Amino acid sequence: MAPASKADKKAALDVASWMFNVVTSVGIIIVNKALMATYGYSFATTLTGLHFATTTLMTLVLRWMGYIQPSHLPLPELLKFVLFANFSIVGMNVSLMWNSVGFYQIAKLSMIPVSCFLEVVMDKIRYSRDTKLSIGVVLLGVAVCTVTDVSVNAKGFIAAFIAVWSTALQQYYVHFLQRKYSLGSFNLLGHTAPVQAATLLVFGPFLDFWLTNKRVDEYGYNVIAVFFIILSCTIAVGTNLSQFICIGRFTAVSFQVLGHMKTILVLILGFFFFGKDGLTIQVVLGMVLAVVGMIWYGNASSQPGGKERRSYSISSDKSQKHGDLESSERDDNV
Repeated sequence: MAPASKADKKAALDVASWMFNVVTSVGIIIVNKALMATYGYSFATTLTGLHFATTTLMTLVLRWMGYIQPSHLPLPELLKFVLFANFSIVGMNVSLMWNSVGFYQIAKLSMIPVSCFLEVVMDKIRYSRDTKLSIGVVLLGVAVCTVTDVSVNAKGFIAAFIAVWSTALQQYYVHFLQRKYSLGSFNLLGHTAPVQAATLLVFGPFLDFWLTNKRVDEYGYNVIAVFFIILSCTIAVGTNLSQFICIGRFTAVSFQVLGHMKTILVLILGFFFFGKDGLTIQVVLGMVLAVVGMIWYGNASSQPGGKERRSYSISSDKSQKHGDLESSERDDNV
């Protein structure tokens, strides 16, 4: 009876963590769309720096209140993570600017096979046939929904390549650091957010000027725009935290597969708020395929042999389980 209740509790916490990520991610997309499209605040990199500055403030307050315990993360590991994370942010912004929307979506979809490759090479993960097929169905469904015109040029391809690999490495590294150093989500954010905030706020305005030919200090700030900036930063705290929690509880691949549910929700909300002109049979079919693939993936990957390590010593397995348990318990307590 006890194991069953423990499994039920874990399942409930997994669902709650995932819903937390979905709500905050969809919310920040809608707020940022309003901020950039309606109020012309097109400084995406600087805004991301403000997001991490707000997250840093949150971690400092929680550390002062005693909710975050002291922990250690070696400086080389921290710098490596920040390098991947910042290249991911910059690469995505540049990819969106230099590529068509269709190729940008194709590049984002390719993060799943790249994440699978990293797990196979780095963690010796083996996927069953059903797990592979379910991932393919998810990719096909999201592609049908989102990919329209596809055109690419040399510099756009390079930007997309950097964006995809740096994002996949960053998400893999979140899981790796939490597992290796037994870090909870708040602890890891407490180490990484200040460095990301500092680097993005220093270099962000110059990058945004290069991308938009506009200066962030010359933007016409008003009460409504500042309100949306503050709202975006507030939601970003939850987005950053929920991403670390989800990758810590699941894996980078599972995070990417389930993450496409956010794409479906954004499309649905867009149709609901901005009209149904884009709601075609093709889009509805793609949504259905993607949802079926996600359900299939969840079932296939949880089956014996669906997703497992090919070679792993008993001692290291016990060590990892102990580290994962500590990290999970920290997140549950928070």
